[in-house]
Formats: sequence, C-alpha cells, structure tokens
Amino acid sequence: MTAPTPRPGIMDITPYVGGESKLPGITRVIKLASNEGALGPSPKAAEAYAAVASELHRYPDGGCMDLRKALAATHGVKMENIVCGAGSDELISLLVKAYAGVGDEVLYSHHGFLMYPIAAKGVGATPVTAPESDLTTDVDALLSKVTENTRIVFVANPNNPTGTYVSTDEMKRLRDNLRDDILLVIDAAYAEYITLNDYTAGIDLVESTDNTVMLRTFSKIYGLGCARLGWGYCPENVADVLNRARNPFNVSAPAQAAGVAALGDQAFLDASRAHNDVWLPWLSEKVAALGLEVPPSVGNFILARFPASSNRTAEAADAFLRGRGIIVRRMVPYALPDALRITIGAEDENKAVVEALTEFMG
Repeated sequence: MTAPTPRPGIMDITPYVGGESKLPGITRVIKLASNEGALGPSPKAAEAYAAVASELHRYPDGGCMDLRKALAATHGVKMENIVCGAGSDELISLLVKAYAGVGDEVLYSHHGFLMYPIAAKGVGATPVTAPESDLTTDVDALLSKVTENTRIVFVANPNNPTGTYVSTDEMKRLRDNLRDDILLVIDAAYAEYITLNDYTAGIDLVESTDNTVMLRTFSKIYGLGCARLGWGYCPENVADVLNRARNPFNVSAPAQAAGVAALGDQAFLDASRAHNDVWLPWLSEKVAALGLEVPPSVGNFILARFPASSNRTAEAADAFLRGRGIIVRRMVPYALPDALRITIGAEDENKAVVEALTEFMG
C-alpha cells in the first residue's frame, strides 16, 4: 500500500511542545514555563466566560463584533482593520498561508518565536534566520538576509525568549528599507507590560503603510491562554485577505465574552503590570547574583544562562527544579541550550524558584 504524501515542508516540522503543567508524584506544581499572567485572568473575564455556558449550542459571532468594538475603543484604532483569531498563533499561520508558499522565504531573528518557522514549513516556504546582536533583533542583519524570494519578515517585539526589544525608530528603519511587496509582521504579544518612551507596539506603522501588520494576544497579561484569543491590526487590504482565509467561526463565544470583559477591567490590567514591574527586576537581580547571566528583559519572564562546561548546566538546573516541583522552560529549540526561561509568577513562586536555584548553585 502507498500512503498519501504530505505537501513539501510538512515532514520537516518539529512539532511545537507547550510548557508542561504536571510532574509525577508532586501535588503542588509551580509552573513558570509558559509566560502566563502571574495574577491569572480578571475575575470579570472569568465571570463573562462562565456566563456563556448556557449558550454553548449557539454558533459564535463570526465577525467578533463586540470584541472588535472594544479593541478599537481601547486602543484608538479602526474596528474594520481588526481581525481576531484563536490566539495570535492562528493569525501567524494565516498570514504565512496567504502570502508565502513553495520557493518563498520567511525571515525572522535567530532566537525568534518557533511558530514562524513552523508556519513557513507548513506551506512549503523556507524559514530564514538573521543573527542577533546581544540577543536583540538586529535590523541591519535582517536587511542583509533579504533576497528576491523574501515575502514576510516577522519581528517579535519584545522577543520571546530573550526579553529584548526593538525601538520605535529602529522598527521604522526596518520598514523603510524593506521592499514594498514584503509584509512586515510585528508580533507584540508582551506589549502591555512595557511603558518605555522609545517603544511602540506597531499601530503607527500599520496606519502609515499598507504592508505592516501588528499582532497581539490575550494569553499573557490578560491571563486568557486557555481561551485562545488573539487579534491583528492590519491595513485594509491585509484584513480583507485574512477574513477570506480564516475559518468563519474561528473564535469561540466564551473567548469573545472574556476578551470584552478583560478589556473593560483596567484596574486588573494595571495591577498585573504593577506586579510585573516589582517582580521582574527582583527576580532578575536575585538570579544574576547567583553568578548567572540574565539579559535585561521587558516581558514577564527572564532568561537565565548557565555555564556550559560545568556540573551547573541548564539541563542539570532544570532537573533540579523539577525535583522541587518547579517547571521552567529549557531553550534548546531556540538555539539557547545553556538557558532556562523563567516566567514571573506570584510572590511565593518567585521566592521558591530563587531559593531552589540558590541551593542548586550552592
């Protein structure tokens, strides 16, 4: 018998593996592996999600009208240019499906989000990486990798897993020096954590060009990872393409309701950002004091780099932490085998991981 043959690129994909949530034999697990919001979801969002339970037999609003209205009002953008998705992951895949294929190239930085090469291979396109400078996206390096086959450039800003960011001016310089037929996708999943003067999420570039897209998610500061909810702000022409390519009911009704409620709970958003503003520098300083390299991060996580030629490796640290009921994330798939990514958790969780690492480095 001859089995059906998958399209080119499919069998080259290494499946994405999410952060684990359970450890054998351990009752209370501290999960700091997936950059989930430390405070969980807004109680108002959880209540709105649950309230839809009696309507599960109804199809959701395929146009996400209430959610898009709320997003437009919150961010001061055009509702008709917003496209919602089942997480920003879906929108990444849709953009690649719509604008790249066999013989095309999808460009991103060396330690960029794994969904970019996965989406590229899924349509038979070639993922291409550009080297980074001090674990930061390098605009000149990206531009040097552009060829006649480049169709999309992804920039995670700030980047996961490095926590570094590209300034507003540098992002504009990148856009100005890309060909008009290259789509620039700014993946701003962690934008809500940042209040720096030289950072913007990308709305300005979307509104001033017809070849730039900004992606956002409810999975991080809003604490709605389980709901699978993301959105993109696009030029009119790109929004039209995505609405043709997406599934008609791609966002569930409970997710839409939770998203609207989360946007309406500014006090919870402020509390989540304030929590991160306290514990991000605290965790960074404590881990660095153990002799580990901790690059500056503006997200809700840090990257801890371990000596590669000792018995205090990242692999050994991960095993030790697991033995203490703490799950962090190894960075081997991101070409950072010497590193662990640690999410900012609740106060007791942050203190627990520092205590365990102190014992490990001992």
